[in-house]
Amino acid sequence: MISASLLLFGLGSAAALAADVEVRNAWVRGTVAGQQATGAFMDISSKSGATLVGASSPAAAVTEIHEMKMDGQVMRMRAVPRLELPAGKTVQLGPSGYHVMLIRLKQPLQKGESVPLALQVEGKDRKVETIEVKAEVRDLTAAASPAGEHSH
Repeated sequence: MISASLLLFGLGSAAALAADVEVRNAWVRGTVAGQQATGAFMDISSKSGATLVGASSPAAAVTEIHEMKMDGQVMRMRAVPRLELPAGKTVQLGPSGYHVMLIRLKQPLQKGESVPLALQVEGKDRKVETIEVKAEVRDLTAAASPAGEHSH
């Protein structure tokens, strides 16, 4: 099953970035009526190193990169301005770590739907390109990505 598809907009260096950045297993946790936020999760890697500097989605008024982190005995969530994608390493965006937060949802997200995400990635040349990802909506209780799903 393919859970993410990539479309790259732009020319020139965009082609190089498309070959360099891979997003796999993109999914969004489903919501219930009245719920205003949810998380988007994925595995993202860059062959030569890049930085995730932003995200957007037509499903939400606000989209931010967030980090969940223990502060003593309390789990805290905070927005971060950027997320480094070290060369050759996969960065997992998951429910208990880094993730993309969709805030002020425009409608409930139901299992089986697809949510478009636009990821803004900055290359080593400091140019920012947009990678379009379609993330599948999973059950409200989904905790992690099943193994074996991926897309290029």
